Amino acid sequence: MLPLPRFNRNIRTIRRYRTILGILIKYGFGHIVEQLNINYYLELGRKIVTLGTAPKEIERLSQGQRLRLALEELGPTFIKLGQLLSTRPDLLPRDILDELKKLQDKVPSIPTPDILAQIEKELGYPADELFAEFATEPIAAASIAQVHSGQLKSGEKVVFKVRRPNIEKIVDTDIDILMGLAYLVEHHFPGGDLYEPLSVVKEFRRTIQREMDFTREARTIERFARNFHDDATVHVPGVFWDYSGSSVLTLEYIDGIKVTQFELLEEAGYDLKIIASRGADSFLKQVLEFGLFHGDPHPGNVFILPDNVICMLDYGMVGRINEDVKQQLIDLLAAVLGRDVNLIVSQLLYSGELTDESNLKSLKRDLGEFIDDYYDILLHDIKVGKLLADFVEVLTEYRIKFPSDLLLLAKALIAMEGMGRQLDPEFNMVAHMEPFIHRLVKERLAPTSISRELVRTAQAYGSLARNLPKDIKEFINRVNRNKFKIDLEHRGLEKLISDLDKSSNRLSFSLLIAALIVGSSLIMQTDKGPMMFGFPMLGFLGYSIAGLLGLYLAIAILRSGRL
Repeated sequence: MLPLPRFNRNIRTIRRYRTILGILIKYGFGHIVEQLNINYYLELGRKIVTLGTAPKEIERLSQGQRLRLALEELGPTFIKLGQLLSTRPDLLPRDILDELKKLQDKVPSIPTPDILAQIEKELGYPADELFAEFATEPIAAASIAQVHSGQLKSGEKVVFKVRRPNIEKIVDTDIDILMGLAYLVEHHFPGGDLYEPLSVVKEFRRTIQREMDFTREARTIERFARNFHDDATVHVPGVFWDYSGSSVLTLEYIDGIKVTQFELLEEAGYDLKIIASRGADSFLKQVLEFGLFHGDPHPGNVFILPDNVICMLDYGMVGRINEDVKQQLIDLLAAVLGRDVNLIVSQLLYSGELTDESNLKSLKRDLGEFIDDYYDILLHDIKVGKLLADFVEVLTEYRIKFPSDLLLLAKALIAMEGMGRQLDPEFNMVAHMEPFIHRLVKERLAPTSISRELVRTAQAYGSLARNLPKDIKEFINRVNRNKFKIDLEHRGLEKLISDLDKSSNRLSFSLLIAALIVGSSLIMQTDKGPMMFGFPMLGFLGYSIAGLLGLYLAIAILRSGRL
């Protein structure tokens, strides 16, 4: 038996394993469950689940539809996982991604007394002592939190975002299970390590834990407010820190119009073209200037205030673009828009994204075809979000890895560009990007930026020069002391070991049954010991035990489906 400390074997977790695996089998993923060999790793005396087939009405659905329905039935953690995977075209094919984008993060609301108890637990006082008003009907109910409106005793109208009670335990259990399943996928599926499932789950764990900590979201909101404090075209909701904590977030109430309510906007005298322009500029500022952008700018999160002011809500999902990634993004966009295949490949080589498995000739050919698809399209008609998503899809075929925030950016860009074109049919994201790119390129070539880069490079080489002699000396000492080791890791043999273990157990079982039958037959030839119907009782007992063991072995073989 191979040790697998990643599996938590407490009763609550095992019950959750049964639920998860049962739902996966229900939706036609039993072959995956069987290949993961869960029962072997959990070392249970009985099977966690009984493998079967999905109902016929489910079998008729596509793989993406079955996966979406399974994730919805599995609950909050898996819905959030599906939403994360919907931004990863490097991991899943487009048809499955399109289905995962339909995942609905809507669940029945929590009773108001439970919400009030959560507020009192977090803030230390009952809600009626803290607030002048608290609406019992929620504005929204999602898997992680529930939102209510209200009013402070000072008179400000606010909204309360309250985390669902005990959601942390549910998420922690599911994450623990996902880590174990990811380990098995990485070691049992051919090529599973190329997708790095453990890294995906770790990233998901970081994302959902940050989303559940409302103190982090409050700090993020205040950072957005600082970034836009001189911009009168953007409004960021205020945070009421005295009434906020890790499970309760109290924000300024935004009385605006949703960006997609075009008739209401026009009736109120808003200019849709100005709104589209300001929305694009604010988002590009987030990406190209601040390196911190809203990761989920769907229409429900964008409100318009008087004077065509843009206001974004829900900062639980944000993306971050550091300076290096920002410069690579600008260079790649410039190369794509300039239709320069060699420059694109050189940028990928420089950034270290090309792996040994990448076929440069095929990559250049496919990139050339990709650029040809956009060659005859006027710059005005190019959709930057779709272009970036298609570009990522081409490179994904060559196992070229991308930062997850860059993939999130592609999704957000598509959403912002779609809203812009709905507001203004003549909207052009490229026209909005050009001033930002020109300014950033100009800043990069400025003497101060060049000198800063030279200093940073000199420091890096200086650190290398200081550490290199010590590292060489350590290497030589290890070799001289016979302490130099190379760790080798075998992969893909666990399933073989498991099958050999099962085969040897069945063979031993069969030998035991045969021995009982032979021994009982010999006893039957004697006239010694207690008798039954004129035959030795021990012989009857041996035959009975052998029959029961043989029946059990036959049932086990038939249930495994391997005769």
